Amino acid sequence: MTSPVANTPDAEAPPTGQSLDVVGIGVSTLDLLMLVDELPGDEMVQRAETSLLQGGGPVATALVTLVRLGCRAALLDKLGDDWRGRLILEELAREGVATDQLRVVPGSTSSIASILARRRDGARTIVYSPGDAGELSPNEIDFPVIAAAKILHLNGRHLEASLAAARFAREQGVLVSFDGGAHRYREELRELVGLSDLCVVAREFACSFAGTGDQTEAAARLREQGAQTVVITAGKEGSWGWDAAGTSLHQPAFTSVHAIDSTGAGDAFHGGFLFGILRGFDFKRSLECASTVAALNTRALGGRTALPRYPELRDFLLNS
Repeated sequence: MTSPVANTPDAEAPPTGQSLDVVGIGVSTLDLLMLVDELPGDEMVQRAETSLLQGGGPVATALVTLVRLGCRAALLDKLGDDWRGRLILEELAREGVATDQLRVVPGSTSSIASILARRRDGARTIVYSPGDAGELSPNEIDFPVIAAAKILHLNGRHLEASLAAARFAREQGVLVSFDGGAHRYREELRELVGLSDLCVVAREFACSFAGTGDQTEAAARLREQGAQTVVITAGKEGSWGWDAAGTSLHQPAFTSVHAIDSTGAGDAFHGGFLFGILRGFDFKRSLECASTVAALNTRALGGRTALPRYPELRDFLLNS
């Protein structure tokens, strides 16, 4: 495989600058994760091999991925002022994600998820309890922060705020990135898809969007909606991409990494893909980067535990 790092200028360090590389809008969670031998059935009791309390959420974890790789990122979200919210905020700050745009709502709770990961293959069961901090509204967005960024990353949470931000970003020439997760398609997301330059969605989302089981046809429908670049992900089967010119390609998943927990793999994929875009990689190389980061992130329990830093990603790509 050709290394995307070896064939780009300034391969020793990722881009830096005073402005933000990526601004994200999404809902953060606190994840309680346990590594188990079997996913639970009726009346089942078992002892976990290990457990972990860690921040989560698709957009937030994609931003942590980017910061680990050397980019500058900020999150817009609402948190409760409970213990969950404090842990979420502290971890994001510790990771280096800018938190000055986070709004903490007094007397409210933050979201929490319980995640069981099966040791032999990383399969998961998730139970989710949303917080009650409420939705961001468009008038709570600091639009100059978005104007100063290179990419706006969204997944449809805080929808009205996200739509306003996406419209503004397009006017300002800021790339809009959309994450469509599996089982998360809603009719009201169609406008957001149409506002996206980079549309990376799970196969189930794409097929639900298009009303078809054919992913090539689904990709065409996404592009007709307005998305410029479309990527459809399918876990161990890899990903398929269609660039702005309509050129298509398949990126196999990396199978040389033993998966412990697939939590956050899709979020890491988004972070890796956006990193490639920011570095100026071509489409194929950006997908290679995304697939690599996603695979490396499955090496340990938790959606962020095994996220690589730039030197590790560079070395893995050079040696693959």
